[in-house]
Amino acid sequence: MDIAIVSAHELTPDTPAIARELARGHHVTVYTRSRVKGAAVEHVPAGPDVELSESDLLPYISDFSAGLRSRWREHRPDIIHAYSWSSGLAAIAGSEGLGVPVTQTFHGHGDAATPAPVRRLECAIGRRARAVIANCADEEDELIRMGVPRRNISVVPHGVDIERFRRQGPAFPRGDRPRLLHVGHVGAASAVNALRAVPEAELVVAGGDDPSVERLRILAKERGVAERVEMLGEVPHTAMPKLMRSVDLVLSLPSTVPTGTAALEAMACGIPVIASASGAHLDSVVDGVTGYLIRPDRPLEIAARIRRLLGDATLRTAIGYAAADRARSRYSVERISAELLRVYERTCA
Repeated sequence: MDIAIVSAHELTPDTPAIARELARGHHVTVYTRSRVKGAAVEHVPAGPDVELSESDLLPYISDFSAGLRSRWREHRPDIIHAYSWSSGLAAIAGSEGLGVPVTQTFHGHGDAATPAPVRRLECAIGRRARAVIANCADEEDELIRMGVPRRNISVVPHGVDIERFRRQGPAFPRGDRPRLLHVGHVGAASAVNALRAVPEAELVVAGGDDPSVERLRILAKERGVAERVEMLGEVPHTAMPKLMRSVDLVLSLPSTVPTGTAALEAMACGIPVIASASGAHLDSVVDGVTGYLIRPDRPLEIAARIRRLLGDATLRTAIGYAAADRARSRYSVERISAELLRVYERTCA
């Protein structure tokens, strides 16, 4: 099977690993605006040669779809898998008249902050695509509400590279304090608020642009925990396994969770997770077994869970082993790739 993966926006962390896994038995090409290195990656120029948000991409979608069309007319794929609404828009336009089925995955669909015009585009793309892949059960429900036929929806979660994210391996140096990590700036305010009730611990926040990092610094100062909060800013994904293995707990507390990648990667490293009870976390984190699920607007409850885990090394170890086992058995790129392939085969039949 000849598989075309389209990503007008930045690639998700698991996309290269899944593409490599699919390529073991099939021909796979990733088409992207980004200048990403890889034998199976084709750079399709469209707009300025810088990373753009999806909303900023809209004026250049026609250029991107034209580049896709010229390539697919020379080498027609058997199936197209578009990641994100901007990629879906380009893939549908670029494949017009070729008779190639388009499979669609959205990122962040159902987010209340999504602008109304984008939501309308998502609805149109979801109805036009031959198959739509939901990342979790919550997203499946949202897709049904927006009018996508249930028979066209398959739930296939994001995967994790269990060879890179694993329990054994090098870790960054750390001090003597119990160490917490929140991945991403979205939801990190809940972690900062909870830190007030965990006086012995320190918090590391990975991710975020300059304005968001500054807001978190101001909040930490207001809460009196600034000396125990370290803002790392953007951390290369290749460094995340070392960072995760250097901490005692990983927090992931955004209110909207389309993919839950950070929690999965922490679980694969054998690190207990305290995650927001939302979206993909509801599927991946087994409450009380591989971590804890909690509402992010309850800092005292978050703090109580943190104290319980930090105070019981045996419990922390048991949850870490269970988390790693679940990540390996359910969310490995090998399994996720096999599930995607079954969707492709059904769609092409």
